[in-house]
Amino acid sequence: MDLFSRSLADLLKTVSELSDDDFGKPSGCAGWLVRDLVCHFVIDAQDVLITLVTPTADPVTHDAVTYWKVSDEPSDDPLSALIVRLAAAYGEPWMLKFHVDDVGSAAVRAAQLADPTLKVSTQDMVLSSADYLGAYVWEWTLHHLDLIMHLPGAREPHAASLARCRETLERIAGTPFPASWQDKDVLLVGTGRRAPTEAERAELGDLRIPYVLG
Repeated sequence: MDLFSRSLADLLKTVSELSDDDFGKPSGCAGWLVRDLVCHFVIDAQDVLITLVTPTADPVTHDAVTYWKVSDEPSDDPLSALIVRLAAAYGEPWMLKFHVDDVGSAAVRAAQLADPTLKVSTQDMVLSSADYLGAYVWEWTLHHLDLIMHLPGAREPHAASLARCRETLERIAGTPFPASWQDKDVLLVGTGRRAPTEAERAELGDLRIPYVLG
């Protein structure tokens, strides 16, 4: 749960350091500009706040790993177009920065106050709040990489967040990636964010490269 707060705080700090011009640059999410991705962070932080106050007595059905669904194709989420329109409606980057910091900081505080054993319900799944927040370490860290994909010199995710996400991906894949690979490269290649080089492909062998979807 502490890693949730760290990964989100790192992401919010990176957003705060973006220039106005950065908001109009492409992100690592196909079809989304940086501003669209930052708007997505607002929605995600709101979801966290909603879920943490949606307790249930139902039995647990998922954990931090099984929360994520795997597909061979990128997601065709109908909400993607809505995100783009919402992001454009902010007009000035400072307005979007203010909102994501406001809601994101509230999500950090809510996570710090949450009972880790509390069961919460979201998307027809039941998880402990600890596992739910653990799943979001993946969300914040991967999207942090998406945010800075075309922004050289921007703040990168914390090493502990990258290492945790590598562990998650290897559990999803059912096998470890080459030990010599940096955690960042494992995540970028392992989630289809970039194609492996010829040398990396040779090291991967028959290991399947998934798209990991929420």
